[in-house]
Amino acid sequence: MPTEHRRILVAIDGSHASDRALDEAIGLARLSHAELRIIHVLDDLSISMAFNPYAGYYTGELISQLRQDGAQLLARAASRASAAGAVVQTALYDDLGLPVRERILEIARSWPADLIVMGTHGRRGVDRALLGSCAEGVVRAASVPVLLVRAA
Repeated sequence: MPTEHRRILVAIDGSHASDRALDEAIGLARLSHAELRIIHVLDDLSISMAFNPYAGYYTGELISQLRQDGAQLLARAASRASAAGAVVQTALYDDLGLPVRERILEIARSWPADLIVMGTHGRRGVDRALLGSCAEGVVRAASVPVLLVRAA
C-alpha cells in the first residue's frame, strides 16, 4: 500500500463480507501506519427489513435497538483493530433519509479518507438489479481508491 494512504475508512454492516473487509483494513492500517475509521450506517432499508408488525415494536423502539446493535458492532470492531495494534476510531451514522452509499461518500470526503474499504457480496444479475449494490455505487462515485473485499 502506498505510504500516502494514511486515513482508511471502512464501512461495516455485520455481514461476513464486511468482517473480511475489516480484517483487510486492519492489516493495511498496520502496514502503512494509517488511522482507521470504522463506520456503521443505519438506513431506511435496514429499518424496514427489520420491522415486524407482529412483534409489537414501535418504530422508535426498533430504531433504538438498531442503534444499540450498531454501537455493539462498532465496539467489537474497534476491539479487534486495537488488539491488532491499529489506531482506530468509530462512528455510528443513523440520520435516516440518505442512502448508505451517499453517506459513505460524504464521510469519506469530510473526514477525509485516502482509501475506502468495504465488503461486497458479489451479487450478479437479477439479485444485483433488485437489491442494488452499495459497494458498486461507492466505487463509481468515490474520489479516492476503493478496496472491495468479497465474501468467501
